[in-house]
Amino acid sequence: MHAPPQSACYTAGVYARKLEVDVVIGGERRPCPLEWLDAFCMRNFTNAAEFDDTLATGAGRVEVSFRVTPERFAESLAAWLSQRGKGDGKPVQVVARAAPSDPTKKKS
Repeated sequence: MHAPPQSACYTAGVYARKLEVDVVIGGERRPCPLEWLDAFCMRNFTNAAEFDDTLATGAGRVEVSFRVTPERFAESLAAWLSQRGKGDGKPVQVVARAAPSDPTKKKS
């Protein structure tokens, strides 16, 4: 039995807005680990419905709906990571910005 051909709508991104997400811990900035993004996106425990429409797609990469702003995502993820001790006793800062491939990114 052959699998049906995959439609282009399934190979493209799920959500129109794509973000790059970095964490800053003790002055060191790096892409947010996929494991952390995945846990937050799967069940972020913020009880905010806006985060139901998020999908971690790789280290430092997430797709979100238009209900989620980069600022709100960064603020909520930083609080969640800090609360869970991901900064080894230091607060975790998060920087989220539109990815270069995001069609909704404002032109400068």
